[in-house]
Amino acid sequence: MPKQRYCAKTTFDSPSYSQGVKVSGSGTFLFISGQISQDAKGKVVGRGDFPAQARQTLQEPQGHGRGRRRHLADVVKLTFFLTDVRYRPDLVPIREEFFGPKLPASTLITTPALAHPDYLIEIEAVAFVEGR
Repeated sequence: MPKQRYCAKTTFDSPSYSQGVKVSGSGTFLFISGQISQDAKGKVVGRGDFPAQARQTLQEPQGHGRGRRRHLADVVKLTFFLTDVRYRPDLVPIREEFFGPKLPASTLITTPALAHPDYLIEIEAVAFVEGR
């Protein structure tokens, strides 16, 4: 899938994220609902540990559509929901472990609470699944 960072010349090119991602070709978009830090049995992973929850949550989009050979490289947009903006400095290097610097396009939103008081982070994803 031809995918590249995109930033208009009149827009600030942030050092820590992409303003956009341009995708070329034919394919299918997969919109992945909010993923939280759970194991396969629905138990909270990393209770009270933001880095552990962030890593677990970033692994979740990879599992969707495994039978269709989907993987994290297909993700073109992430939306992060954090219960505390002070987690942001911890999130950036963890995101880079999975995706490398500045990709994919992303948005960060803080919220006072998620669906369960033990969740510190939730992530939505959009993937472009080419020819699958």
